[in-house]
This record gives sequence, C-alpha cells and structure tokens, in this order.
Amino acid sequence: MSSHVDAEIEELSADIEVDDDEPVPVGVKLGSTRTVIVLPTEDGDLKTIRTLTCLARYEDALTGEEQFLYGNEAAREYPDRVEFMLRSGLPEDEDRAELTEQFFEAIIDSYDIPEESAVVYAIPTIDNPAGLDNLSEVIENSSIGEALIESYPESLCGSIPAFGDDLQAIEEIFIAINMGSTNLEASAYRRGEQISPFTTGAVTGNEVDRIIANYVEEETQGRVNVDVTQAREYKENHADFDSFEPFTDIIQQPGGGSHEFTIERSVMDAANEYLDEAVEKFSNTFLSQLANDHMKIYQLALDQPIVLTGGMACVPGIVDAFEERVGEELGRDVDAITADRPDLAATVGAQRIAARLAEIE
Repeated sequence: MSSHVDAEIEELSADIEVDDDEPVPVGVKLGSTRTVIVLPTEDGDLKTIRTLTCLARYEDALTGEEQFLYGNEAAREYPDRVEFMLRSGLPEDEDRAELTEQFFEAIIDSYDIPEESAVVYAIPTIDNPAGLDNLSEVIENSSIGEALIESYPESLCGSIPAFGDDLQAIEEIFIAINMGSTNLEASAYRRGEQISPFTTGAVTGNEVDRIIANYVEEETQGRVNVDVTQAREYKENHADFDSFEPFTDIIQQPGGGSHEFTIERSVMDAANEYLDEAVEKFSNTFLSQLANDHMKIYQLALDQPIVLTGGMACVPGIVDAFEERVGEELGRDVDAITADRPDLAATVGAQRIAARLAEIE
C-alpha cells in the first residue's frame, strides 16, 4: 500500500538552537481542510509540511488491490472521490478516526518525522468530547511523540506568532478569534487559561466557498458552474479587502471549445457577508457573554489587540476591515493583529510550545 503524501514543503526563517540530546519539537495541526506540521531543521530554520487533509482510494490496475493517495495528489487526481476526513473539524466516528490515523502515519513516513520527538498539537474549540477523544487517539497512536504529546487550543497556538518571536502570548490577557474552515471560534485568554470559549458553525470559511460558487453562477447568468474547490481557489487567490481587482478565468465547454468569463462581485460579496456575520457574532454574542461572566477580563482584554487566526485571516485587508467594523459595533476604537502567516500560525505556535516543554523535560 502506497504511503506517499504530496505536500508543499517550505522553510521559514528562524533562529533555533538544535540540541541533539533533546527530542525534536514538532507542532501539528490536523485541520478540516489542510494539515500542517512544523519542525526544526539542522541549520536552525523551521521546516513546514502542508497538505490537504484528504485521501482517495483506487484499485490497482494490475493486482486489483485497493490503493490510496493522500493529500494534494489525492485531491488533484481523484476530485470525484476524494475524502476529507475532518470536514466537521474532528474525526466524528471510528471509521473517520482510522482514516485520519492512516493519513497522518503516511505523512510521518513520507517526511521522516522522528519518533523521538516532543509533539504539541493544536485542537479546535468544539463541544464534541467524542470527536476530541478521537483526535487525541490519532496523535497518541502515531509513531511520533515518544518524549511527550500535549494539546493546546488552536486559537492560543495561533496567537503566539502574532505577539512576537517567543511565547509572550502565554503571559498576556487578550482575545483571539479563529476564523476557520468549519467554525468561528472566539476565546479570551488569561496567561494561557482559556476563558469563555465560544464556537459557532454558522460562520465558516467553507460556507464562503459555497456562497462564491453560487454567486459565480448568478453573476454569469448560469453560464458558469464551479465546484467548491474552485471557489476556494478564487477566494484564496483573489479575495482582498484592500484592493480587490476583477479577474478572468476560462472553462472548457462540455461539447468542446472554451468560455472566458470575468468575476467582478462574487468573491468579495461572499467575503463581506462572512466578515459582517463574524463581527456580529463576535460583538453581540461572544463579547456579551464574556462581559456577563468576566467583566474585568473583558475590560483588560479589549485594551489589547484582538488576534485573528485561521485560514480566513489570510485574506488581505481583513484585519483593518475587522477593526473598523467591530469598532462601529462597540462604539470604541479596537486594535487587531494577526501573524505574518495565519495559515501556519497555529502549528508554528504549537511547535514553540513543544520546544519549551522539551527543555523542561
């Protein structure tokens, strides 16, 4: 059975002391759309492994045996049958957990992630004990993490790179919002302690993709139909709250030939609707809950920048747009920040925690 995983590999500039006597600190995020693993290189930088959290089954043409492709390759070659195991953010049942474990082990084998490692994985804030237990088992049953395995909230991990080059976020009182594919999460943090966590599945990056697909059909008077994968690519490549520009694409017609079309409204209409809904949930539900339960934390946290994490935080200009719209809702000035790479931030933060825990051990 093939265990090759097609992934994007890059090195992030860092200044890390690599000690051969200590376990390798590894950060992991098994996301609903993408999985990211971060670990140090021998020259003191960070190696980032990033791939889609999916697999595809196919039958070997010669032997008839079931085979698997994983990650980007699976989505590219078998878009009609690819399986995303964590569509809700967690492995919901035993079958999904087994497939996720198989996928994760394939990454470990493909990229030689060391067994003697200290692993910290970022977990979503979801009220789903069974799913969280399944995710924990996936990590703990893997061949890595022999030194230690710990979990921390995804929004806390994602806030760490936003605050600087160390673990300053662990010492602060602040609010983080995780703008993920399957949930919108908000939490206050007091020196690493999670306060008043809030989650909703009504405002998601995946929903933006579906809305873009619908709006593209409307904008082109039904001449163009795109799937959610193509819609996600439009969002990731073109959404921009600062300087969106209309773009042109070409589709092949079923009977031959091609059709060129221009998108002027669909992407940003969907993105603006998402941000309006996220601001409304954050301002009128989460902050109200936080103020009722922890007024002092509410006051102290709003004096700090609000941290945006997750895939939707990658959209250019969303930080300034969020500041403006939340400020209008609250009738006061607010500041917001995000990491340079919000799509990698949770895993980078988890890796930094792993490095500190490895030192303590």
